[in-house]
Amino acid sequence: MCVKKVLFSLLLCSVSGFVIATPQIQHWQSASGAQVLFVEDHDIAMLDVAVSVPAGSSFDTLDKSGLAGMTQAMLSLGSEGLSEDLVSTGMADMGAQLSGGVDQDRASVSLRTLSTEREQALSLLARVLQHPAFSADILNREKTRLIASLKEAQTQPEFIAARALNQAVYGAHPYALQPSGDIASVATLTVQDLNNFYHTHYNARRAVVALMGDVTRIQAEAIAQQLTGELPVSAETLLLPEVQMNIKASEQRIPHPASQSHILIGVPGVSRTDPDYFPLYVGNYVLGGGGFVSRLMNEVREKRGLAYTVYSYFMPLKQPGAFQIGLQTKKEQADQALLLVRKTLANFVANGPDEHELHAAKQNIIGGFPLRIDSNRKILEYLSVIGFYDLPLTYLDDFTDRINKVTVAQIRDAFARHIHPEAMATVIVGAPLESTAGAENK
Repeated sequence: MCVKKVLFSLLLCSVSGFVIATPQIQHWQSASGAQVLFVEDHDIAMLDVAVSVPAGSSFDTLDKSGLAGMTQAMLSLGSEGLSEDLVSTGMADMGAQLSGGVDQDRASVSLRTLSTEREQALSLLARVLQHPAFSADILNREKTRLIASLKEAQTQPEFIAARALNQAVYGAHPYALQPSGDIASVATLTVQDLNNFYHTHYNARRAVVALMGDVTRIQAEAIAQQLTGELPVSAETLLLPEVQMNIKASEQRIPHPASQSHILIGVPGVSRTDPDYFPLYVGNYVLGGGGFVSRLMNEVREKRGLAYTVYSYFMPLKQPGAFQIGLQTKKEQADQALLLVRKTLANFVANGPDEHELHAAKQNIIGGFPLRIDSNRKILEYLSVIGFYDLPLTYLDDFTDRINKVTVAQIRDAFARHIHPEAMATVIVGAPLESTAGAENK
């Protein structure tokens, strides 16, 4: 069955009646030591491949913040014997797409190519990934560009709020470091810094290769080895410090000329492999992740018109990623809106959803699940996540069943363990100077 032709069979008039065809994932370890996850699909003459390594911004230091992001960005800007122009024009001539990114945990490089151009595109990707040039001239240009971007971002209330909240939630933990870095640290980055970071963190034995598309298992094995066989190899084990889960209540009111107040509330939330992940996921859909059907949206927007939108989400990582609530509102309504959000959150943590809310959330999540796996690119990202975070290969097969089994009691218990409304960080950019929301200013 084609993995992109997701079929529904309505067996019963309930959530449990949906049967969803999920990709058949193959898994092995390449000779280089990399973990490989592969879904074979010959319906479209195309291949998607991604290589991920534990080289995210949490491996930066305060004085070299932005190093992980710059290292990843420079990979596609030339390799040994191959200029930046040759890389970009080579990909363009083949109609291939080279992309990638960095978050707190990982760095990745991805390729999308037609089957007819596969060998040439993979050869180019292998050179870019395994033999970066890190040109001093290009680094200086990219530093200038990034610093200009950071200067502009520092005037934007969204950026100011996100950075302040991240620091308030994580303190001295490396998750507090922004992938983009800051102006002072980016200015100090050198070619030697990039080389050192690359050889320490772009390790073949810690790499995860995800492949989706028009190749056979034998071809996939060769491709995975081609892309990782010449990566650095190190026996060094890199561990992050534990996230301090219990933070003190704090509130920052940052002046800004914006017409609206930008409010963020956060706390360390959940890791990717936490047993509470699914109860928190479903519960958050009810609280603020479900858009117009969420409780926060109903209380803040629909009933009182205090904000156009309000949301909440968990960002699961290796260590507990942040739980965050966000909204924008008129300055004169900021304290009223903040008080209402805190009250709604406290009520939800204490009581959880009702059975009607839970049933509706399950229907929406499960009903929308096929859209999560309706393209090669989306499946590729799931393969990368499953491999990087050591999730079960049956993760996609089990997803709807795990959602369907969540109970009100499980949600209430999970939120009580992870979210303490009286001890969260709050940031208000463009806020009234005096607080009437009952929170302590710090």
